[in-house]
Amino acid sequence: MSDAPPPCDIAEELIRLTRPLSHLVQALRYQRKIKIVAIGSSSTAGEGDVVPYPYRLELGLRNRFPDRMIDVLNRGIGGQEAPEELSRFEPDVIAEAPTLVIWQVGTNAIYHRDLYDPHRVAGTIATGLGWLGALDADVILMDLQYAPALLTPQKIDDTRLMVSLISAAAETARVNPFPRFALMQRWHEEDGIPFDTMINAADGLHQTDWSTNCVTKALFRAIEQAVGAEIVA
Repeated sequence: MSDAPPPCDIAEELIRLTRPLSHLVQALRYQRKIKIVAIGSSSTAGEGDVVPYPYRLELGLRNRFPDRMIDVLNRGIGGQEAPEELSRFEPDVIAEAPTLVIWQVGTNAIYHRDLYDPHRVAGTIATGLGWLGALDADVILMDLQYAPALLTPQKIDDTRLMVSLISAAAETARVNPFPRFALMQRWHEEDGIPFDTMINAADGLHQTDWSTNCVTKALFRAIEQAVGAEIVA
């Protein structure tokens, strides 16, 4: 019996970006050096010995576009939520003049529900997206992971509310959502991937190496789809 990890279901029809990455396309056409900023909490910063998605994404993009110097700057800090992340937008995001910003948000608003109100967090996200809208940069807004700690009877309603609020914020700001929650839910409910393959059993929250790898592959594919028809490496 094989112990090989299950394959990743990229679900291209689910993760396809709804808006063009026009700034990234232009940069890939005319620039050698390209900067992407990933900001968020522990899913971005990394947890334990799991290599987080920014470094994996950087490797994938450098392999896809070998004649460009693509840096994915990891600006994640574990435990933070939109209010704390917004407070460091100026030094960590805006000052870097990125071509693409990936903002992973919403998880701690539910995990630490006693500290945050989903509607207030959504308001902060809208403010942050307004700031990012003033940049010459594309934006991808990544929502929550599908994890047992966020699916308890006490939290499931707030979790689904937060997912819908993030989606609405992306639509209002005309930026691309990346539906991590729906993608991971599909893996669990349709593909039969057990939670202990996707989520750290010790805390029921953080992604495993398998799910981090698969989320990164899906994110890479979404970006590749958005630019691949116009860019030849």
